[in-house]
Amino acid sequence: MDHTQQNQNSQAWNEKSYEAWTHRFGEPAKAAAKLKKDPVKRLSPLETYIGDVKGKKACNLLGSHGSKAVAMALLGADATVIDLSEPNERYAKELAHEAGVPLRYIKCDVLDLPEEELSGDYDLVLTENGILHYFTDLVPFFTTVYRLLKPGGRLVLQDFHPVSTKLITSQGKSQAARKHKVSGDYFSTSLETVDVSYSKFLPELQYATEEERKPYQVEIRKWTLGEIVTAIGTAGLFIKQLKEEPHPGDFDHGIPKTFIIEAEKR
Repeated sequence: MDHTQQNQNSQAWNEKSYEAWTHRFGEPAKAAAKLKKDPVKRLSPLETYIGDVKGKKACNLLGSHGSKAVAMALLGADATVIDLSEPNERYAKELAHEAGVPLRYIKCDVLDLPEEELSGDYDLVLTENGILHYFTDLVPFFTTVYRLLKPGGRLVLQDFHPVSTKLITSQGKSQAARKHKVSGDYFSTSLETVDVSYSKFLPELQYATEEERKPYQVEIRKWTLGEIVTAIGTAGLFIKQLKEEPHPGDFDHGIPKTFIIEAEKR
């Protein structure tokens, strides 16, 4: 991704993400109170892959608003977030403060981490849901993961399944009326311009014009499952399991919605 696209993506994430998370989760004090009641629930459906984090060093890579990292901190982890957005950092730090747990937040492009941060002493790197498509080369990203992890450390990755994001369009409000159409190109390598993910939580954008939406648009590259698996292996990580998950409930029955990969540094 060239510098223009990087700047566009960074600018979008620095617009109003704090306000979006406030609409989505509530003010940090309210969100923290809910988190404290059941931090394991906030990690669902990844809690079985994450395991017991008490006393372990965990990094939520591109961890955005910090909810997953704060949940792990509440469960006893030494938690860190790496993310490039100042409003995300603000929300995450306020959330951690209200929850009464320490949280280290490194505001930085993940591919530009200083050498001292690539410490090779993390037990766990967690990243999930709409992260990989911000990179036009996955090997440097997963190489960063490799360098963060200690020997025996694990990557837990959840993301949207390429069949749903690259290939199939679904329409209809009920399962009976639901229709699916193969409308995409699974093997396309082109960049796409889309609204930044948090924009759907900003009420003022509900009826915004195309011009008004421009500051909230990003360039993404959608990957095939094979490309993702190959990049993880190329970076030196050993894939322990790959689980493909269906859409929840009755909608889009039989079509994979997400996937989870657990990989290890050996």
